[in-house]
Amino acid sequence: MAEYVISTDSTADLPKSYISQHELVIQDLGFSFGDELYRGIAEMNHQTFYNRMRAGEVAKTNASIPGDVRANFEEVLKQGKDILHISFSSGLSASYSVAKMVAEGLLDDYPDRKVLVVDSLCAAPGQGLLVHYACLNREKGVSLEDNARAMEELKLHVCHEFTVEDLKYLARGGRISKSTAVLGTIINIKPVMHVDNEGHLVAVGKVRGRKASLNALVDNMASHLSEDYHNDIVFIGHGDCIEDAEYVRDKVKERFGINNFLINYVCPTIGAHSGPGTLALFYLGRER
Repeated sequence: MAEYVISTDSTADLPKSYISQHELVIQDLGFSFGDELYRGIAEMNHQTFYNRMRAGEVAKTNASIPGDVRANFEEVLKQGKDILHISFSSGLSASYSVAKMVAEGLLDDYPDRKVLVVDSLCAAPGQGLLVHYACLNREKGVSLEDNARAMEELKLHVCHEFTVEDLKYLARGGRISKSTAVLGTIINIKPVMHVDNEGHLVAVGKVRGRKASLNALVDNMASHLSEDYHNDIVFIGHGDCIEDAEYVRDKVKERFGINNFLINYVCPTIGAHSGPGTLALFYLGRER
């Protein structure tokens, strides 16, 4: 059985230490402020990114670059290894299509190698959580093909619970109207969102006040948990609001007895549209 490498997009929001430990290949998605282009978060730290948004600058994002993806894939294939690539949701980005196109284009040059591409239909650390389970499978000796099938079966059980601090970023991206954002800000309404089965970020409710929105994430988790899907770890993503991430962590510990967490920043690709103060909770459940 050929050795294989797991690849994913930078939108998986995995820490550098995790990436190094599991020898992951990362496809960077870029972003920009005006004419300033950045190929990935390595060129600007998360706090600087969110502080520039707080100062009123508008961030724009890009899908992965085909030439970069091909170069990263080829580097692995030349080593005689295969690739399992778990992409950012096709409902939010063209990155899945780019990876699929590149993988198919490499078949003629590397006929003895395999590049399997899974559309995660996940975002942010939700994508990272799916990658985590792929890594665990590989460590158990699960084959490339079986691991890809397992991720296809698991991905719609990766539950995403989101909320944001400031509605103006959702309005800017067209996810809510400007009038709704203005009214919601005045009366302190916070949306509760998730990623649906098509991989789109959609609203599922609203509450009044930040603390209530954080509690709603945990309440939603309670309604989706299932004995069929054991959570040995829960992922939490934040838009430069670590205290809120720790609050949600403690609530999950208290209610469900889960003690293993991975907390990391939400990357610019999502943060550009959700803004500073984004808080997101990810776990396995019965359904999204």
